Amino acid sequence: MPTTTSLRSPILWAFVPYLLISIVHDAALAIRSDLAGPTKLWLMPLLALPILISARLRPPLAIALLLAAVVLSWIGDGAGAFFPAGPELPLMLLFFGLAHIAYMVVFLRVLRIRRFPRWAFVYAAWWAVMLAVLGPHTGGLFFAVAAYGLVLSGTAALSTRCHPVVAVGGILFLTSDTILAYRIFLPDAMPFWTSPAVMLTYTLGQGLIIAGALITLRSRREE
Repeated sequence: MPTTTSLRSPILWAFVPYLLISIVHDAALAIRSDLAGPTKLWLMPLLALPILISARLRPPLAIALLLAAVVLSWIGDGAGAFFPAGPELPLMLLFFGLAHIAYMVVFLRVLRIRRFPRWAFVYAAWWAVMLAVLGPHTGGLFFAVAAYGLVLSGTAALSTRCHPVVAVGGILFLTSDTILAYRIFLPDAMPFWTSPAVMLTYTLGQGLIIAGALITLRSRREE
């Protein structure tokens, strides 16, 4: 099984800018600073840095899919800024949904190292519960939310077949979107601290998925 020692300098150092901007962004959200908006748009470009530095790793499909997932996530993060005349939430669901599909393909085709654990079926239960609780509050977005929830739970489930770092990232990404869904559709039930919690779990989840993926690819090259 690949180990975390497979992620070495300069790849390790390539994560530092992402880590720093994540801390600044989460702190800005917590204190309601104006820095929260612009720093959010720097997150995914900085997460792309370790992927680009690892561009020579094989197979090329893995690097392309990881990069695609990060770029699509970036567009989802900035949907309101990039498409000011468009409906922000449906566009977010679209681009993040495509990002999750990219992750699912790379998990399934390249990064799997173990069998599918039985406990991972809990993600199917998560999808059913989320629809039961939030469905009545989604209005015309019900089917879009259901489809997005399906790919989100699929990403988390398939991550369990990958390196443990990827699997933890999948759990955190799922946690982030779960909190966000409640903030969007049941805002009165969610306290303010859940806003920075969304981005804390999101930045950790995305970072761990990419780190775990690169650990796996670099370990296979060293075998």
